[in-house]
Amino acid sequence: MKIGNIIRQCRKAKKLTLAQLASASGVSAPYLCLLEKNDREPKLATVQSISDALEIPLSVLIFLAAEYKDVPELNAQHVESLSKNIMSLMAHAT
Repeated sequence: MKIGNIIRQCRKAKKLTLAQLASASGVSAPYLCLLEKNDREPKLATVQSISDALEIPLSVLIFLAAEYKDVPELNAQHVESLSKNIMSLMAHAT
């Protein structure tokens, strides 16, 4: 699971700078930068703070970060399609 990639994609979809998301989530900008590069494994409470700041349910953020092998009930096409639809909805919601 690469939660950092999804945090970055969601931040950009919401048109937030790294500093803005850091301020809104209470996570330092340097640590958030490390998360986005997947250089750190965040605690669940940190991911919750980030998802709150992004105004995205935690479960959606976790789903977006899941690799298709993490969701054996769905095939790769389903996961990719759902992820694209969710990201599209987020982009239109801002």
